[in-house]
Amino acid sequence: MAERTESEVKATARERDTPTEHPPRLRQLFDENASFVWRSLRRLGVAEADVDDLLQEVFLVVYRRLDEYEERDRARAWLYSICRRVAQTQRRSVRRRREDLSGDMPERRSPPTQLVRVEEREALELGHRLLSALPEEQREVFVLYEIEHIPMQQVADALGCPLYTAYSRLRAGRAKILAELANERRKEEGV
Repeated sequence: MAERTESEVKATARERDTPTEHPPRLRQLFDENASFVWRSLRRLGVAEADVDDLLQEVFLVVYRRLDEYEERDRARAWLYSICRRVAQTQRRSVRRRREDLSGDMPERRSPPTQLVRVEEREALELGHRLLSALPEEQREVFVLYEIEHIPMQQVADALGCPLYTAYSRLRAGRAKILAELANERRKEEGV
């Protein structure tokens, strides 16, 4: 057997070590953010039946791009940008298949009482209606900042827009939601 050069040995070691470098980092990202990715995909309009498949697709992209990612404190913004692209790709393929992506937001599995269940369902439906009434750009900023509590600079980075544009979208989204809530209250009061 011919003796291998030092560079060949190092290349073989790198090839052997590369697969084992990713799984711990990937596992940590998955453990810390899988539920966030799941919620994000649902809010991006992915049908519940497809969320698990797309969750896997997001983390396959993460696996392929893990070497590019270094900023641990910006994981959610980075993951959300991947979610957006995966969801957009899926929506395009679904449009070609002419499937309907509409559906209800998932509800909590075991509420304590029937009254709580009804109240939670109504609140969830109202929240879903309010969010779905917003333009996509405003909805994305609102969800990431107000619901997921991601810092605005990271939201802007994830959405690929200037910071002040993200703040402007948030302000406009808040105003629309508050106006729609006022309309809902007027309807309930019969005014």
